Amino acid sequence: MKTLPQTCEQCLEEYQVALEDLRSYIQRARKIGLTEFQARELIINFEVAHELALKVMTKYFEKQGKGPFSGSRDLTAEAFHADLIDDGKAWLDIVIDRIQYNPVYAIDTQDKFLDNIQHKYIHMLEKFEDVMSDKLN
Repeated sequence: MKTLPQTCEQCLEEYQVALEDLRSYIQRARKIGLTEFQARELIINFEVAHELALKVMTKYFEKQGKGPFSGSRDLTAEAFHADLIDDGKAWLDIVIDRIQYNPVYAIDTQDKFLDNIQHKYIHMLEKFEDVMSDKLN
């Protein structure tokens, strides 16, 4: 059976749930630190939240008749130009960090990535949540 495509509002709700999960992981990390397994879980939760943010952007632009986009970089640039995000370079840094963290590459970037997630990227994702909530309500 076919399912109906999600609306932008439904995608935002899904994103908000993932963002709350990420907040919980970060709070736990700040209180008691992270084991190696928990560090990977935090990164996975971040990646889910970021993917859902991109999905919200995509649905928002589809609603406006824009797109499709060739990838997350083009989508991020368009989101910056549409004032959905205010720091396009920092959002592109997320894409780069995710690529560099990929286990295919031999460089060890996990500590830097975890630090960015906990001190920089979470605030960007929260701000995006506020902007999209305002735009959709």
